[in-house]
Amino acid sequence: MNLMPHLIVAPILLPLLTAACMLLLGEKRRPLKARINLISTLTGVGIAALLLLWTQQQSAPAAIGVYLPSNWNVPFGIALVVDRLSALMLVLTSIMASCALLFAMARWDRAGASFHALFQIQLMGLYGAFLTADIFNLFVFFEVLLAASYGLMLHGSGKARVSAGLHYISINLLASSLFLIGAALIYGVTGTLNMADLALKIPLVTEADRGLLHAGAAILAIAFLAKAGMWPLNFWLVPAYSAASAPVAALFAIMTKVGVYTLLRLWTLLFSGQAGASAYFGSDWLIYGGMATIVCAAIAILAAQRLERLASLSILVSAGILLSAIGFAQPNLTAAALFYLISSSLALCALFLLAELIERSRSSNEMMLEDDVGQLPSLMESLNPPRGTNLDDEQKAVVGQIIPWTMALLGLSFIACALLIIGMPPLSGFIGKLSLLNALLNPSGLGNAPDAPISTAAWCLVALLILSGLASLIAFSRMGIQRFWTPLERPSPLLRRYEYIPIVLLLGLTVVLTFKAEPVLNYTQAAADSLNNPEHYVMSVIGTRPIPSPEAKAAMLEVQP
Repeated sequence: MNLMPHLIVAPILLPLLTAACMLLLGEKRRPLKARINLISTLTGVGIAALLLLWTQQQSAPAAIGVYLPSNWNVPFGIALVVDRLSALMLVLTSIMASCALLFAMARWDRAGASFHALFQIQLMGLYGAFLTADIFNLFVFFEVLLAASYGLMLHGSGKARVSAGLHYISINLLASSLFLIGAALIYGVTGTLNMADLALKIPLVTEADRGLLHAGAAILAIAFLAKAGMWPLNFWLVPAYSAASAPVAALFAIMTKVGVYTLLRLWTLLFSGQAGASAYFGSDWLIYGGMATIVCAAIAILAAQRLERLASLSILVSAGILLSAIGFAQPNLTAAALFYLISSSLALCALFLLAELIERSRSSNEMMLEDDVGQLPSLMESLNPPRGTNLDDEQKAVVGQIIPWTMALLGLSFIACALLIIGMPPLSGFIGKLSLLNALLNPSGLGNAPDAPISTAAWCLVALLILSGLASLIAFSRMGIQRFWTPLERPSPLLRRYEYIPIVLLLGLTVVLTFKAEPVLNYTQAAADSLNNPEHYVMSVIGTRPIPSPEAKAAMLEVQP
């Protein structure tokens, strides 16, 4: 019996059952709940890895697995689909969630009620959004992950966190309303919300109804673009992510990628080159909207004074790059963008965790930062750095001062995160940006011939990739000087194993990604080719048939001569 189709539903069922179990345990058994949460999340990593290996070993169109939970014919029943792209997002999400949970177990999971249950419900919504093949079920999973994120956003209380959390909730409720309106308009025109069925019916929409179809798609896109962080719909993101607790912000680093994933999935399926009069609908909005996001975020980065805000703005820069790259509908550029997505997500997750450890020493100063009010008490070392042997007239060290090992570790990790986000060698961030530049300078998308001239939009994106990297270089250099080179007498923070191990794991994965760049790029290229040939996805979903019941099998045998 082939268990692989049944494994597709496991990433959704596992966190659902885990969350239910932890709710039954109550709040007095937090250590046990933390262990159950960790075991479940690590099991999710294993399941996602198995699905990724399965898709990698298969050739198109067999690399697409379909599971029908209700055992009804498509498009009437719910369908879950795993392909190279969704498997990649499952692995990335599970790894980032595991690292965020490890960090939270040091102390943050005790800052409020039901943290572990909300964490698992959030994972369920994220996994479901990557696996669903139906727009309405996509809405359901979006609401599940958003409902959990509301509780996680407010976890730990504090004035700044509650204020930013209320804005976060309001914006996402509005986006959800637009989601429903857009889905209703598309259903009214086509009579279906199954993604594969929509891909077949959109080319057949009459000219009289095409305007209504495009209006529904545009409204639906606004909801996704708000979640993805496109300017000017991203004003809520930086305050919300900056105010969230470190492990929650690290998990939220994948949230914008959910919006990017959904846009990539729906746009390549519904508005591909095979969509007739609707082919490549909205491509210019993606390209130039993404560029506007890069410009605004890069300017704001230059003014960032806190690490949490710098990390949040870096998310917007990466979102702008990904959205612009998607809009070109160029397989090589999409493959490079997916590699960049992996590298930037891991680096940003590590940076959010690192930010709390670096900022922790600042709370020991006599002057209390306003943003620090309401946070958990910080654990500090009272030891000052040892003095050297060379003293001046006032018996103060001139040279030979030893850097505390904790600050040395944090400094090296900060440098690694900076190199990854800026896109400087030798780490995977450089490979990602170099791949993007190479694809932009070799255009072959939107119906262009392989030897087509480089478009003005491509040149603009090339310039923005370089200039945004320069802006990030300036911002990270200034931040590093302020945090590590400024000669202030601050005690170095006390690091716990649960707090630093996840940062080492995330940065270690980026090192592995650097050395294994070729096979990863081959995988993302295969994923991009599959996205740009949606007929494989459509035929796999439409061609899946329910498993007949034992009674039906018996009746079929009786009918046969």
